[in-house]
Amino acid sequence: MTVLLALALSIGVLAVVATWLALGPLAAFNVQVWPIFIAWACFFHSGGKTDGLQKTVICMIFGAVDGMLTVMLIGQLGALGPLAAPVAVGIGAAVIVLAAHIGWLATIPAGFYGFASVAGLILLKPLAPIDAIVPTIASIVIGALFGWVSEMIAGKLTKK
Repeated sequence: MTVLLALALSIGVLAVVATWLALGPLAAFNVQVWPIFIAWACFFHSGGKTDGLQKTVICMIFGAVDGMLTVMLIGQLGALGPLAAPVAVGIGAAVIVLAAHIGWLATIPAGFYGFASVAGLILLKPLAPIDAIVPTIASIVIGALFGWVSEMIAGKLTKK
Protein backbone atom coordinates (compact mmCIF):
# COMPACT_ATOMS: atom_id res chain seq x y z
CA MET A 1 0.00 0.00 0.00
CA THR A 2 1.32 3.49 -0.75
CA VAL A 3 2.11 5.86 2.10
CA LEU A 4 -0.59 8.28 0.97
CA LEU A 5 -3.25 5.57 0.87
CA ALA A 6 -2.11 4.21 4.24
CA LEU A 7 -2.30 7.69 5.79
CA ALA A 8 -5.71 8.30 4.23
CA LEU A 9 -7.00 5.06 5.69
CA SER A 10 -5.51 5.49 9.17
CA ILE A 11 -6.43 9.17 9.44
CA GLY A 12 -9.91 8.61 8.04
CA VAL A 13 -10.75 5.85 10.51
CA LEU A 14 -9.18 7.67 13.45
CA ALA A 15 -11.00 10.90 12.49
CA VAL A 16 -14.25 9.02 13.04
CA VAL A 17 -13.06 7.96 16.50
CA ALA A 18 -11.77 11.43 17.43
CA THR A 19 -14.97 13.13 16.35
CA TRP A 20 -17.11 10.56 18.18
CA LEU A 21 -15.05 11.09 21.36
CA ALA A 22 -15.29 14.89 21.19
CA LEU A 23 -19.02 14.96 20.41
CA GLY A 24 -19.86 12.05 22.69
CA PRO A 25 -18.07 10.84 25.82
CA LEU A 26 -15.70 13.81 26.14
CA ALA A 27 -18.24 16.54 25.31
CA ALA A 28 -19.13 16.90 28.99
CA PHE A 29 -15.51 17.93 29.61
CA ASN A 30 -15.59 20.56 26.80
CA VAL A 31 -13.04 18.65 24.73
CA GLN A 32 -13.37 20.11 21.24
CA VAL A 33 -12.87 18.39 17.90
CA TRP A 34 -11.29 21.38 16.14
CA PRO A 35 -8.28 21.71 18.48
CA ILE A 36 -7.89 17.93 18.23
CA PHE A 37 -7.56 18.31 14.46
CA ILE A 38 -5.32 21.37 14.79
CA ALA A 39 -2.94 19.42 17.07
CA TRP A 40 -3.13 16.41 14.75
CA ALA A 41 -2.12 18.58 11.79
CA CYS A 42 0.56 20.28 13.90
CA PHE A 43 2.03 16.86 14.67
CA PHE A 44 2.64 16.26 10.96
CA HIS A 45 3.63 19.90 10.36
CA SER A 46 6.24 19.50 13.10
CA GLY A 47 7.82 16.49 11.40
CA GLY A 48 5.90 13.64 13.00
CA LYS A 49 7.46 10.87 15.05
CA THR A 50 8.40 11.45 18.69
CA ASP A 51 9.95 14.83 17.90
CA GLY A 52 6.75 16.10 16.25
CA LEU A 53 4.70 14.80 19.16
CA GLN A 54 6.94 16.59 21.65
CA LYS A 55 6.97 19.88 19.71
CA THR A 56 3.21 19.81 19.25
CA VAL A 57 2.32 19.11 22.86
CA ILE A 58 4.83 21.47 24.45
CA CYS A 59 4.50 24.41 22.06
CA MET A 60 0.73 24.21 21.65
CA ILE A 61 0.19 24.01 25.40
CA PHE A 62 2.52 26.96 25.88
CA GLY A 63 0.54 28.89 23.26
CA ALA A 64 -2.73 27.94 24.94
CA VAL A 65 -1.52 29.14 28.34
CA ASP A 66 -0.25 32.33 26.71
CA GLY A 67 -3.65 32.75 25.03
CA MET A 68 -5.48 32.24 28.32
CA LEU A 69 -3.29 34.84 30.03
CA THR A 70 -3.77 37.19 27.09
CA VAL A 71 -7.54 37.02 27.45
CA MET A 72 -7.17 37.69 31.16
CA LEU A 73 -4.93 40.67 30.35
CA ILE A 74 -7.68 42.23 28.24
CA GLY A 75 -9.67 42.89 31.41
CA GLN A 76 -6.65 44.51 33.04
CA LEU A 77 -6.22 46.83 30.05
CA GLY A 78 -9.83 47.99 30.16
CA ALA A 79 -8.77 51.65 30.37
CA LEU A 80 -7.58 51.33 26.77
CA GLY A 81 -11.19 50.85 25.66
CA PRO A 82 -11.45 49.31 22.19
CA LEU A 83 -7.66 48.93 22.06
CA ALA A 84 -7.53 46.62 25.10
CA ALA A 85 -8.00 43.38 23.12
CA PRO A 86 -5.68 44.30 20.22
CA VAL A 87 -2.90 45.42 22.58
CA ALA A 88 -3.26 42.30 24.75
CA VAL A 89 -3.18 40.04 21.69
CA GLY A 90 -0.11 41.87 20.39
CA ILE A 91 1.66 41.28 23.69
CA GLY A 92 0.62 37.61 23.74
CA ALA A 93 1.82 37.11 20.16
CA ALA A 94 5.15 38.75 20.94
CA VAL A 95 5.60 36.43 23.93
CA ILE A 96 5.18 33.35 21.70
CA VAL A 97 7.80 34.63 19.26
CA LEU A 98 10.25 35.73 21.95
CA ALA A 99 9.88 32.40 23.76
CA ALA A 100 11.22 30.67 20.64
CA HIS A 101 14.70 31.41 21.97
CA ILE A 102 14.02 28.57 24.40
CA GLY A 103 14.66 25.37 22.48
CA TRP A 104 11.52 23.56 23.69
CA LEU A 105 9.36 26.49 22.53
CA ALA A 106 11.03 27.06 19.16
CA THR A 107 8.11 25.86 17.01
CA ILE A 108 6.40 29.23 16.72
CA PRO A 109 3.43 28.11 14.57
CA ALA A 110 2.49 25.50 17.17
CA GLY A 111 2.37 28.23 19.80
CA PHE A 112 -0.07 30.19 17.68
CA TYR A 113 -2.19 27.08 17.06
CA GLY A 114 -2.50 26.63 20.83
CA PHE A 115 -3.26 30.33 21.33
CA ALA A 116 -6.04 30.18 18.75
CA SER A 117 -7.42 26.95 20.21
CA VAL A 118 -7.97 28.36 23.69
CA ALA A 119 -9.16 31.74 22.42
CA GLY A 120 -11.70 30.01 20.21
CA LEU A 121 -13.06 27.97 23.09
CA ILE A 122 -13.31 31.07 25.29
CA LEU A 123 -15.15 32.99 22.58
CA LEU A 124 -17.39 30.18 21.33
CA LYS A 125 -18.66 28.64 24.56
CA PRO A 126 -18.10 31.26 26.23
CA LEU A 127 -15.98 29.99 29.06
CA ALA A 128 -13.91 31.85 31.60
CA PRO A 129 -10.24 31.67 30.55
CA ILE A 130 -9.32 29.43 33.46
CA ASP A 131 -12.18 27.04 32.59
CA ALA A 132 -11.06 26.81 28.96
CA ILE A 133 -7.44 25.84 29.54
CA VAL A 134 -7.94 22.26 30.80
CA PRO A 135 -10.22 21.13 27.93
CA THR A 136 -7.92 22.87 25.45
CA ILE A 137 -4.87 21.08 26.82
CA ALA A 138 -6.78 17.78 26.79
CA SER A 139 -7.79 18.40 23.15
CA ILE A 140 -4.18 19.20 22.22
CA VAL A 141 -2.82 16.05 23.83
CA ILE A 142 -5.54 13.89 22.27
CA GLY A 143 -4.92 15.39 18.83
CA ALA A 144 -1.15 14.99 19.02
CA LEU A 145 -1.57 11.37 20.12
CA PHE A 146 -4.00 10.72 17.28
CA GLY A 147 -1.38 12.10 14.91
CA TRP A 148 1.25 9.79 16.35
CA VAL A 149 -1.06 6.75 16.20
CA SER A 150 -2.16 7.52 12.64
CA GLU A 151 1.47 7.78 11.55
CA MET A 152 2.31 4.52 13.30
CA ILE A 153 -0.63 2.68 11.72
CA ALA A 154 0.20 4.07 8.29
CA GLY A 155 3.78 2.89 8.74
CA LYS A 156 2.59 -0.63 9.51
CA LEU A 157 0.27 -0.62 6.51
CA THR A 158 3.14 0.28 4.18
CA LYS A 159 5.52 -2.42 5.46
CA LYS A 160 6.09 -5.29 3.01
